Amino acid sequence: MSSTEEAFVRVLGRRDVIALGFGSMIGFGWVVLAGDYLAQAGTLGSALAFAVGGMVVGLVGLTYAELVAAMPKAGGEHHYALRALGTRWAFVASWAVLLGYVSVVAFEAVALPETVSYLLPGTSTAALSTSPLWTMAGSAVYPSWVLVGVGGAVAITAVNYVGIRPATVIQALAVLFLLGIGALLVVGSVLGGSWSHAEPLFTGGATGVLGVVVATPFLFVGFDVIPQSAEEIKLPYRQIGRVLVLSVLLAAAWYVLVQLTVGTALSGGALQASELDTAAAMTAVYHSELMGQVLVLGGIAGILTSWNGLLIGASRLLYAMGTSGMLPSWFARLHPRHRTPSNAVLFVGAISVLAPLFGDRMLTWLSNAGATNIAVGYLLVAVSFLVLRRREPELARPYRVRAARTVGVLAAVLSSALIVVCLPGMPAALAWPHEWLIMIVFWTVGVVFLTRVPRVPAGPEAENQLAEALDARRT
Repeated sequence: MSSTEEAFVRVLGRRDVIALGFGSMIGFGWVVLAGDYLAQAGTLGSALAFAVGGMVVGLVGLTYAELVAAMPKAGGEHHYALRALGTRWAFVASWAVLLGYVSVVAFEAVALPETVSYLLPGTSTAALSTSPLWTMAGSAVYPSWVLVGVGGAVAITAVNYVGIRPATVIQALAVLFLLGIGALLVVGSVLGGSWSHAEPLFTGGATGVLGVVVATPFLFVGFDVIPQSAEEIKLPYRQIGRVLVLSVLLAAAWYVLVQLTVGTALSGGALQASELDTAAAMTAVYHSELMGQVLVLGGIAGILTSWNGLLIGASRLLYAMGTSGMLPSWFARLHPRHRTPSNAVLFVGAISVLAPLFGDRMLTWLSNAGATNIAVGYLLVAVSFLVLRRREPELARPYRVRAARTVGVLAAVLSSALIVVCLPGMPAALAWPHEWLIMIVFWTVGVVFLTRVPRVPAGPEAENQLAEALDARRT
């Protein structure tokens, strides 16, 4: 396996890491889904749901924070599960999270052109709908949308190929723009909103609030990109854990403020009539269509930050799996000059280049399946946290979680609940046959790779023993 000195360059400071974690959690859902949550739980109900959802993810984030400070290695949960649970469970955790990352990267390549279309005059949008290239799963694929999506994918892949520094500079600039849009939305709500629009404050009682709570953790996917890039962070290890927790808190605050501002900006009837709820709120409080379009630009910035961050996370996870022999060693190649996992970046980039060709419906199925797999990864990280606390109490933990057993058990239980709600008959059940077929195919491929992974028991020497087993296999 590659050592840190042979591999990555530590260049990311505190602001870079905050932008990476926070930006990865802010996609486009805050622009289009706010009205759905308001209708389900009410203004205060939906805000409360996001606060609770942030607490749920925060508990999982605490387990990550301690583990990344103790094991600051590219690949994050790959290393935690390997040390705590052995090679087989390390593969399961890594493979599960990988689908979640790749599905989001692919979906953003489809979301970008569709979002750009909101900024076009109606005639341009109509022109797009007259000549689709083909239809995939009932979703039309238009040539102009493909060009925008492919162009965005090529650009983001190229930036990540040449180094983590340019990728995080773009991330930081996009996050600053996002924060500016958020400030405008809050100011507009204070000056032009009304609490009379926020009625009813609660809808559907506890059931309504819980229904939103179930959905919210999947919007927070991305904080775990910080552990993936740990070998490129130049902060003291204790600070990495703190920044991770801070990024989750910032994302929770963002989503709560969006619910409150949209709820006070638009009446119930206006919400039902809007296509982009948050953009409609911005238009209403400033009485300007231009301001609504400015907010859509903020949504595009959210797409780019999520896309960029999760491409970083996916490529580092592929690199870790390649260096440990769980995937072909081709993924473990580092560019000699840029010090990036260049082959892994190109692989994930190629998926995002192809994604716009498949239409948004298929990508929605992929992202739903990916979200369920992310919860599997969260569960195994929480279990690894508890196992290592019990088995290796002497392990150096620069960031140490208080009430560790309580935090770990709650994180494991809540992660399990996120998996359960995706089962048949549950509120967020995966759709049959499409989403379940994606799961079956993905894990069938995973089993093929899993059978090739050497059996190495858990423990402090697991990585060294795995490296020795791989060397013996090669000779």
